[in-house]
Amino acid sequence: MSYSSRDISDPFSSPNQTFTYSTNGTDCHAAPSAYGARQYSWVHVFPEGKVHQHALKAMRYFKWGIARLVLEPDVCPDIVPMWIEGNEQIMHEARRWPKFVPRIGNKCSVWFGENVGGEGNTIFNELRNKWRRRVEDDHQRGSGEMVVGVLSDGLKYGEEAVALREECTRHIRKAVLTVRRQRGLPDEDPKAGLVETWQKEGGKHEGKKKDGSWVGDM
Repeated sequence: MSYSSRDISDPFSSPNQTFTYSTNGTDCHAAPSAYGARQYSWVHVFPEGKVHQHALKAMRYFKWGIARLVLEPDVCPDIVPMWIEGNEQIMHEARRWPKFVPRIGNKCSVWFGENVGGEGNTIFNELRNKWRRRVEDDHQRGSGEMVVGVLSDGLKYGEEAVALREECTRHIRKAVLTVRRQRGLPDEDPKAGLVETWQKEGGKHEGKKKDGSWVGDM
């Protein structure tokens, strides 16, 4: 049986329980969860979930999905914070035609921080222990069979579960801010990490925002 077969069950992909997905109804591709045996791989994540270009190099709030990548795996992943700078010179959201062509001759730099995850006495393992207890309590209350990647309503919307995701996301953002500071940038306004702050930028549409920043889909 190949990974392109439609006969492999998978809770992540679709209601028909397959390890595959389709982009047009006829093609067939393996879902990421089909590669469960491929552990110890790198996943490069942009937690803002948007292209965000700000004159002060401020970051948007981080989306909570990043916390699931830390809280839910069998082991705590290594977490290496990065700071990338210069993309706005190569592909600024305000660029004109030909918009699809990168602007050559500009510099892009990447700074790496220390690994703040992995096994050991870290804040992320503390949060993972709390999350496991929360999952066990939820299961004991009869939320149904536990399936990898599928959360009950209690684990999605419960006050304690939401608080754990918020705290985990906040610590990840803090690690990235440390690299930002080491790069030589001044500390940003603490309000920059709040969802409420970015609600003022003019909705979810792309383009130039009220604060002068530019936002686009990734």
